[in-house]
Amino acid sequence: MTTKPKARKFRIKRSPSAVTEGETPKPQAAADAPPVSMPEPARRTAREKPASPRPEAKVGEVSSAAQMDGEQTMDAIRREGLTGRQLRMARRVAQKHGLPATSDFDAVRLLREKGIDPFQRSNMLELVVPQAGGAQHEGGPGNALAELPAQAGGAGSDRVQLPQTVPVGKETLPSTEVSPMERRMREISEIQLDITRRRRKKMGLLIVRLAFFVLIPTFFAGYYFYKIATPMYATDSQFLIIQNEGGGGASPFGGLLPTQFANSADSIATQAYLQSKDAMLRLDGDAGFKDHFANEDVDPIQRLTADPTNEEAYKLYKKHIKIGYDPTEGVIRMEVIAADPLVATQFSERLLTYAEDRVNNLSQAKRDSGMNDAENGHEKAVAARRDSQQRLIELQVENGVDPEAVIAAIRTQITNYETLMIEKQLELAALLDNSRPNRAKVEGAQGDVRRLEGALKQLNDRMNNATEGKNSLAQQAVSLQLAQADLVNADTNLQLAQTGLEQARTEASRQVRYLTVAVRPVPSEEPSYPRKFENTILAFLIFGGIYLMLSLTASILREQVTS
Repeated sequence: MTTKPKARKFRIKRSPSAVTEGETPKPQAAADAPPVSMPEPARRTAREKPASPRPEAKVGEVSSAAQMDGEQTMDAIRREGLTGRQLRMARRVAQKHGLPATSDFDAVRLLREKGIDPFQRSNMLELVVPQAGGAQHEGGPGNALAELPAQAGGAGSDRVQLPQTVPVGKETLPSTEVSPMERRMREISEIQLDITRRRRKKMGLLIVRLAFFVLIPTFFAGYYFYKIATPMYATDSQFLIIQNEGGGGASPFGGLLPTQFANSADSIATQAYLQSKDAMLRLDGDAGFKDHFANEDVDPIQRLTADPTNEEAYKLYKKHIKIGYDPTEGVIRMEVIAADPLVATQFSERLLTYAEDRVNNLSQAKRDSGMNDAENGHEKAVAARRDSQQRLIELQVENGVDPEAVIAAIRTQITNYETLMIEKQLELAALLDNSRPNRAKVEGAQGDVRRLEGALKQLNDRMNNATEGKNSLAQQAVSLQLAQADLVNADTNLQLAQTGLEQARTEASRQVRYLTVAVRPVPSEEPSYPRKFENTILAFLIFGGIYLMLSLTASILREQVTS
């Protein structure tokens, strides 16, 4: 049977000298502690109160004053609202100083009891560059300075970090001896300074290179665009090429039908002509293109030489005459740039005239070819019909009579005589059937039959003469029929030729191209070129790109050589 231990009562006294630095406070008995003085009001209140029964003694462990003070300090630290990073830093500083911290808040408490501020910048730097005798970082490599002896005032030593008084009579002159730790720190500082100097030097060289290769050329380019470049005036115009939809011969309303855009081939051909050297030479001959850009008022970069070649002038012509074709709308846009707005307008008007001439010449050859072929065919058809008709007339004149009519008449006579002879033969047979025929009637009928047979024989002989031989009526009739057939064929060919001629005229009318100016050129009042800001930015980007490519090339070559 176990006995219950007797409870012991303690009275704890809190004094500033109860806990010394580096020591753990121990509990004291209530009998050893001096009596605690109470204030006068509290003492009077205690006398007036009636005596209450004393509470019974409680059994258990009683925390010491140091433990209670530590818990109160921990609660105060938790209420400070420290971040997780500050708490981790405090734990590392406590481990560096060898303090047995059970938590991050306990580490802050222990460091503050030691007089060390865990959030001071110097303490943070000591975690990166530990002093001699320092411990190895948590999770990091071994400390190269750990084997050196700890110096006074170094990390981990029991130095007092609170303000201290200087004892009188003690020498405070600096020592001439340099400790290895100080020498190492001095070397590290020199290395850091050298790295900083190198970085500054490289940055300075980079700025110099950028200024030499990018900024200074960009400055000169901007100075040229803003101060030296001659202002150029642009004149815009738009025109389109249309064609006739229908022909006047196909319909009485052919000329009233709406027009449509010409195909892209005509527009592209016109654009190519306006951008050709032929157009430049024609413009130079009519309006003096070379003389205008060789004037002294133009800046030296845009100016032509005193006696420029056609190639030089054509190169400048392509820069100052910009023509574009929009296939969706069928519109050709032209921009003419010159040093004088009136001259630019004059150049634009001349080029529009050249374009109109070129458009007219594009389909002229095709239209002429079609019309020539149709007219030649019509003339040949007319001549063939005339020849056929003349031959037919000549045959009719030579024969005198119509052979076909003569042969038809002979055939009609033969038919008639044969009919009469059949009737007479029937009549004679009827007379002979009588037993006592009339002799006179019989002889008369027989005479009629003989005469009809003679006439038929003559007609047959005549018919045979008309159908046999070269000059027979049949031959003459055949020649006449052939001549008539030739005349009919010639008439048909003539009708076809006339139709083809009308179709050729219709096609030629449909293929006619018209140049319609949608936007007339108007002189501008303000210069359009050079675009100063845009050109300066573009120059900066170009120089920057060149410098970047050169730098990359040099770096690659340097790496290849060193490797």
